[in-house]
Amino acid sequence: MQIGPYSLSNNLVLAPMAGVSDRPFRGICKDFGAGFAVSEMVASNPALREHKKTLLKSDHEGEQGLCSVQILGTDPRHMADAAIYNVQRGAKIIDINMGCPAKKVCAVAAGSALLRDADLVKKILDAVVGAVDVPVTLKIRTGWDTQNRNAVEIARIAESSGIAALTVHGRTRACKFEGQAEYGTISQVKQAVSIPVIANGDIDSAEKAQFVLAMTGADALMIGRAAQGNPWLFKEIDAFINDKKIIQKPTVTEIYGTLVVHLEKLYSFYGDVSGVRIARKHISWYLKHLDFISQDIRNKINQATQPIQQMALIHSAFTL
Repeated sequence: MQIGPYSLSNNLVLAPMAGVSDRPFRGICKDFGAGFAVSEMVASNPALREHKKTLLKSDHEGEQGLCSVQILGTDPRHMADAAIYNVQRGAKIIDINMGCPAKKVCAVAAGSALLRDADLVKKILDAVVGAVDVPVTLKIRTGWDTQNRNAVEIARIAESSGIAALTVHGRTRACKFEGQAEYGTISQVKQAVSIPVIANGDIDSAEKAQFVLAMTGADALMIGRAAQGNPWLFKEIDAFINDKKIIQKPTVTEIYGTLVVHLEKLYSFYGDVSGVRIARKHISWYLKHLDFISQDIRNKINQATQPIQQMALIHSAFTL
């Protein structure tokens, strides 16, 4: 997989997920085989640029591999300035968000709402690509709704604007994350452009990953929600596709060890108070399929307010 001058170690990409794809999670997923990871989306609004939360979202200090920052907005000049700013802070790739279906994002005509305005799409892409000397990538959905799937049109605009790679989520904005992703449109996009195409949507197993690659002809796969609490998925997919091997699911001991490392990273990155709070959702995802941990213990873990308390409860949950 090639993005501009950069060769990725494999064709598996961690999706940019708001509130999830922070530096600790990106690092964990890369450790387990993600060849590339994109940051959480950061607003292009200059008034928010120095906000602590914005800076944390694009913090890549000490991170292995390429640093890619996803930017969000509707003003071409602001988007170009945001790209320049993040490149100055170390981003090696800039990703443009035109795929987020969140109501608060689309309410201001950003994210996937931009798919309704092809002219504005071109203005934004031209402005960002022209502003920086690093590769610019784009993430879109198949269209605004099922009656208006225009991913092929947007893909052609992206290619003509100099976009280095394109990710397509197999749902429209109206679909949000409901129903099943469809891959026919992604296949059409792949056939319509010569730039690398990354398929995204409902890739939750090694077998599904192989199916999506075959169905779409995509150059790479982007994995999002299925990696939450399951970073081993990248290793499983890589082994299945490239080495024709089936890797066993992680043992309880392996899950515990990875969870502890992840928590330590969160505490270090966010500090004790925010780290404990943010850790709760990740803990829930890790424990999702562990039936031997009672709801009472899960509730106590969620009520912990200090790292030492949270970690002790995790330890006790795994040693019952």
